[in-house]
Amino acid sequence: MPRSPRFYSRLQYTIDAPTLVLSFIFATYWPNGSFVFPKSVSDFFFILLLISLWFLSAQVSKLYRNRRSKKYTEEIIVNIYTNIIFTVLLSSFLFFMQPNYQVSFTFSLFIGLHFCITVLLKYFVRKKQHAAFHLGTTYENIVIVGVNGPSIDFYNTLSEHFYYGYKCLGFLDHEPVAVNGSRYLGKPEQLGDILSREPIDEVIISLPHTEQGSIRDCIEVCDQKRVKARIMPELYHLTSNSSEIDNIGLVSVINLNALPLDRQENMLIKNIFDKIFAAFFFLTIGWWLFPIIMILIKLDSRGPAIYHQERWGFNNKPITCFKFRTMIMPLVTDPFEQTARNDPRVTRIGRFLRSSSLDELPQFWNVLLGDMSIVGPRPHPTPMNLESMHSVENYLKRHLVKPGITGWAQINGCRGEVRSHKDMVQRVNLDLYYIHRWSLTLDFQIILQTVIKLIRGDQDAY
Repeated sequence: MPRSPRFYSRLQYTIDAPTLVLSFIFATYWPNGSFVFPKSVSDFFFILLLISLWFLSAQVSKLYRNRRSKKYTEEIIVNIYTNIIFTVLLSSFLFFMQPNYQVSFTFSLFIGLHFCITVLLKYFVRKKQHAAFHLGTTYENIVIVGVNGPSIDFYNTLSEHFYYGYKCLGFLDHEPVAVNGSRYLGKPEQLGDILSREPIDEVIISLPHTEQGSIRDCIEVCDQKRVKARIMPELYHLTSNSSEIDNIGLVSVINLNALPLDRQENMLIKNIFDKIFAAFFFLTIGWWLFPIIMILIKLDSRGPAIYHQERWGFNNKPITCFKFRTMIMPLVTDPFEQTARNDPRVTRIGRFLRSSSLDELPQFWNVLLGDMSIVGPRPHPTPMNLESMHSVENYLKRHLVKPGITGWAQINGCRGEVRSHKDMVQRVNLDLYYIHRWSLTLDFQIILQTVIKLIRGDQDAY
């Protein structure tokens, strides 16, 4: 019998309590130079308080939400958020218990130690879970009710990507049909018999909205059999949009075009973050790194060290995008010709700057000018925009926000040369996903993932 993925989900929060206690004991032990173990009732009460505050913080931050199909950077960001809430709650309690309380080295060591150990342990658990998915020793059985475009795409996705942890046992539909080798299990009316006969963990209902009766019957059967049910909307092309539900009297109205950055408070938060981040970069790194790179560029080839190019920004307005020059001057004037692998136009220092993405650093100046953000859809040259706006659906919607130095598309493998129409469509879809689901937490995740990619190296950076 395969081990349920819920085992690893339970393990995610089971390890937090002992990690919290061990971190506290070690933080107390290290500064004092002798082992100190809780002895009094008040010591054990304090440990119980620590555990309670941690799980309260985790509840607020939704730390234990299922993220097995997401990038681990998202979990790190949520873990940081949880630690911030935990630190505030614990500091507040200690302040009210001792008005003269000051944050000590022991307190800081405890928080830092717990964060590091937790992140490492959960990464290990995550790797073990994905390994179990890959070997087929751990998975959840699902069946899909309804054969249509969305359900077929869903099945193909589960078949191609093992880390989702699902195994599709087959389809139910009104007509016998086979989907890429998957079994036909029967009609939707037979769902109850199938749930009694097969070990099924979840049912995905993908019937047309015109079959409300069949959808309702499937949900009732799942409730009776205590099997989780999820509905996959037929209009799946709308699921990339963010939605907002308003109540007018007793009627709920769904607004499918509500963008997070349409809200003034969100735009203000993002702009403030961009300016602070860019200013911090120049104060810590840019002031000394820029002169070094500019000197190396000048020594390597003739021409200016900074290259500027017209690109499109917010609301399709042209902006001047700055980069370190990486090509020889006679051939760098073509604004549309993309850089290919082993491009002869790229200089020696330019090849290093491109592979390390250091050529993009001058765009922090664009951020200070207000033309760009730290995170957002990458700006494209004007000729590429003019060509793509007529051939790629929803292309201009990527300009509903400021362009960014890095973005959701870039950390998901879409960077470098656009080789085909399909490549551009994929980039636009990822950009629209970011626009419709923006949050400051998502920006932090993208920045962290970008840093990890820079350290590991990106094969598409050339």
